[in-house]
Amino acid sequence: MKVVGVGCGPGMLTAEAAAVIAGATLIYGSPRAIALARAAIRPGCEVHEIEDYGGLRSLPAGAVVLSTGDPMLAGLGYLPGEVVPGISSLQVAFARLKVPLVRAAVVSAHGKDHARAVADAREEVLRGRVVFLIADPAFDVGALAAALPPETRVAVCEDLGYPEERVAVGTGAEPPAVRGDLFVVVAGEF
Repeated sequence: MKVVGVGCGPGMLTAEAAAVIAGATLIYGSPRAIALARAAIRPGCEVHEIEDYGGLRSLPAGAVVLSTGDPMLAGLGYLPGEVVPGISSLQVAFARLKVPLVRAAVVSAHGKDHARAVADAREEVLRGRVVFLIADPAFDVGALAAALPPETRVAVCEDLGYPEERVAVGTGAEPPAVRGDLFVVVAGEF
């Protein structure tokens, strides 16, 4: 099995990922991952939307599993087999904000305890790190902002890589509003 990162938005498929996808005869992915990889999928390839993430470990050895962004950033990189990296939302958000990746502390709130994620993010910001928080649609940016020193910069990065991409920057005292469901948050001194 190969787990292939398809990037966080259109046009972010690496040449290596495109070559693996083009050579595949059996592909599994979310609807979004399949859409991002569609141009590289050859005619006649058997493509399946993932319905049971728990069953992915039992796929045939020749299967290619598509993972949005990079499989090793809260993706499907835990699956057995080779991992082909992708361009992650972390890379794109930090590039847009001109923040060096070495300053990053990653916190995941995607499908996890949001209160714990807020506490972890606060701790990392107080340590001088720039937090990259992987959010889900229910995550409350206001709760994060309220937990931070008021002068802390807070950015909401939405639909990264898509034509409707939006990066809005505020502070802990006046955080930017979230407009959609596909977003990450960057917080700290940047």
